[in-house]
Amino acid sequence: MNSRTFALIALFMVQVLYGLNYTYAKNVMNENFIKPFGFVLLRVAGATLLFWLMGFVFKSEKIDRKDYVTIFFAAVFGVGINMILFLKGLELTSPIHASVIMTITPVIIMVLSIFFLNEKLTKLKIGGIFLAFCGGVLLTALGKSDRVGDNVLLGNIFIFINAISYSIYVIIIKKLTAKYHPFTFIKWLFLFGLILILPFGYGETTEIVWSSFSPYIWFSVLFVIIGATFGTYFLNPLALKSLKASTVGVFIYLQPVIAGLFAIIMGADKIDSIKIMAMCLIFSGVYLVTKKPKKLI
Repeated sequence: MNSRTFALIALFMVQVLYGLNYTYAKNVMNENFIKPFGFVLLRVAGATLLFWLMGFVFKSEKIDRKDYVTIFFAAVFGVGINMILFLKGLELTSPIHASVIMTITPVIIMVLSIFFLNEKLTKLKIGGIFLAFCGGVLLTALGKSDRVGDNVLLGNIFIFINAISYSIYVIIIKKLTAKYHPFTFIKWLFLFGLILILPFGYGETTEIVWSSFSPYIWFSVLFVIIGATFGTYFLNPLALKSLKASTVGVFIYLQPVIAGLFAIIMGADKIDSIKIMAMCLIFSGVYLVTKKPKKLI
């Protein structure tokens, strides 16, 4: 198996793990077993432990002192802001809403690339950015949830800011994967993230009543920590090492399909006309943004 094939398989598995994560994480929080900030701390602490244990097995390269600053900022956007707003937003909105909004990530990456990586702005990209933005606004403004206590507008805003933060993380980490093997820096990424998260999540973690967990809740919590955190953050840098950041962004289109089907099967969400319209706008926008212009003969 060549490196590109392995990277594509790894990237597909990342989307599957993320797609299932929407329903498992929301069920744990909606049943009040764990509050969002406490859940974030458990995710990061568990993944940090696993990555450092892995660090003892795999020999890592020496990191340049100046690159610790880059790793810290990657932790701010990829662990701190990203995870806090994702789980808080997911608590307030629905799995399908959250997964659809996350598909705006490739558009955000493209916009950031225009400003920071000197990407050219074409008419197709302008049109795509506009369509995706309209889809996000439609879903945020008109989207509804049947669950009492949800605040879809606020939840969708949190998820959208989370998508921006994740996009910044992808661009930062791409530079690191070009220089180091992921095993070298990812344990530091999570250690910095744990330090950032600790003040926010400590109080809610002490409120957890572990004895109240059913087998399903235990499975859900372990899936979020091991699968949707350790697994995705382990596989994503491996994929980025062999693929372009834009290719990684394109695979995010799979998330709403996987998340939506699983949420409907589990009874955690349902589809409606607003969600379908928003999906069409966002998918169309992302397609235009990532479409390569035809070369003139």
